[in-house]
Amino acid sequence: MSASRNALGAPGAFRFLCAPGRCPGAVLALPFLLLTACGPALPPADLTIVNGAEPESLDPALALSIEDLRVTMPLFEGLTRNDPVTARPVPGLAERWDISADGRTYTFSLRTNAVWSTGEPITAADVAWSWRRALDPKTGAGYASQLFFIENAEAFNAGTLTDPGQLGFRATGPHVFEVRLRRPTPFFLDLCAFQTLAVVPRRAIERWGEQWIRAHPLPVSGPYQLDFWRLNDRVRLRKNPRYWDAAHTALEVVDLLTIANPATAFNLYETGGADVIWDRSLVPAELLDLLRARPDCHRFDFLAVYFIRCNVTRPPLDDPRVRRALSLAIDRRRIVERITRGGELPASGLVPPGTANHQPVDAARFDLDAARRLLAEAGHPGGVGLRPLRYLYWTAGGGTGQEHAKIAVELQAMWEQGLGLRVELDNREKRVFIAAQRRLDYDLSQSSWVGDYNDPNTFLDLFLSHNGNNRTGWADPAYDALLDRANAEPDLARRAALLAEAEQMLVAGAAVVAPVYFASGFHFFRPGRVAGIHTNLLDLHPINAIRKLTPPR
Repeated sequence: MSASRNALGAPGAFRFLCAPGRCPGAVLALPFLLLTACGPALPPADLTIVNGAEPESLDPALALSIEDLRVTMPLFEGLTRNDPVTARPVPGLAERWDISADGRTYTFSLRTNAVWSTGEPITAADVAWSWRRALDPKTGAGYASQLFFIENAEAFNAGTLTDPGQLGFRATGPHVFEVRLRRPTPFFLDLCAFQTLAVVPRRAIERWGEQWIRAHPLPVSGPYQLDFWRLNDRVRLRKNPRYWDAAHTALEVVDLLTIANPATAFNLYETGGADVIWDRSLVPAELLDLLRARPDCHRFDFLAVYFIRCNVTRPPLDDPRVRRALSLAIDRRRIVERITRGGELPASGLVPPGTANHQPVDAARFDLDAARRLLAEAGHPGGVGLRPLRYLYWTAGGGTGQEHAKIAVELQAMWEQGLGLRVELDNREKRVFIAAQRRLDYDLSQSSWVGDYNDPNTFLDLFLSHNGNNRTGWADPAYDALLDRANAEPDLARRAALLAEAEQMLVAGAAVVAPVYFASGFHFFRPGRVAGIHTNLLDLHPINAIRKLTPPR
């Protein structure tokens, strides 16, 4: 996306700063960080957003969390981008495209006025290199599977195909990019807007390796440039005047604050130190009932589910009867009525209502008698002979983190009182939690997912055998084949039925996951001060569409 060809400075010139009084010695010791001094007070930004936890990576191929993606999206653009109102894909670096009659070949025409922030043209070769990098197993992209709909992409990522020339995409001209899919993929244009498929600066990456994001100037193709990243404080973005659509970027300077504590975040917002809070996790949970009536509280439905992962590699959770018993013992309505209280719906499956092309399933319900029978069939009546199960969850000092703790305690009581199980609660800081989940260091784990695009596949393909976000140890060729068959089906009604069958297999049959509730979204911003934020099913809000209003005198 961003390749500075002529004036690439050393990574040491990138302004990677520390918040006053919070400079870690380990950072100061790094030789390539030349500007690590704790800086003076900053001039105010045009817009200040509470973003949550510290980003882990600003490399689009490695960005995993929403905190990461909210920073990378304004910096790096893909062939398409998300409409700020509907979140549907609209032209980005590509101004138009043609789709073959069989739906398998896409030919993109890149904008001739699309340039890096350093002035060099963005070419189709840049797109091809970026996609190859995302698929390269050495990169370790967590969302590489988003590209597996392309011919030979999965084999290349697995290392069984080593010739990049056989990948199903190529530059056929300086501004023409051709993609060949394995089969018609109705949501492919949505994928082209996802950050894993964003275009990144080849020369900077080849020159500076893993430290490329610290290059100065950092070449970007999005509406904003990276001004600096100050640890434990903020990421500051500055308008990119060379962006192809810069005329419609309203704000010059935007700060994304690193604040994970809800009390701190909300106090800052209330006193005028922040303009926007994106998530309910950044508001004290005990205040939510009162805040919902305020005009600056914006509640909406979106494609998100809260669920529990089961580690199927460890007894007794290697037995699907035990997993099904645990799911059946969850009183979901009790959780949404007593704990979350934000209009959430008890989950009957993994795919949220309102998802396009979705056929609802009744795969998760509360039935304690059935749960007890299954546990007895598995040889453990009343929990006899079962070791304690460890439930992994994260907290961050309040807000949704506090809700995670309350839900964990409620689940513990349901499983212990209803089934006679012993459950130990394992509370971790979020980064440690994610690392533990990835290495399967848990029995049961709190989980959630927000759709990357509006289709059931964005939830169901998480549990394909090859998906890096599976994190359960479960692999079933029959499930893989069923989902593959569904996505190859051109008839929408038959496709929806096949996807529902896959969801039923995952949730009710294998019981790899136990859905708990379909989430509600909350944003906080004052309508008289901020405009351009639109609630949508994917909870995506391009920063370049946001405007700051001048309050009347």
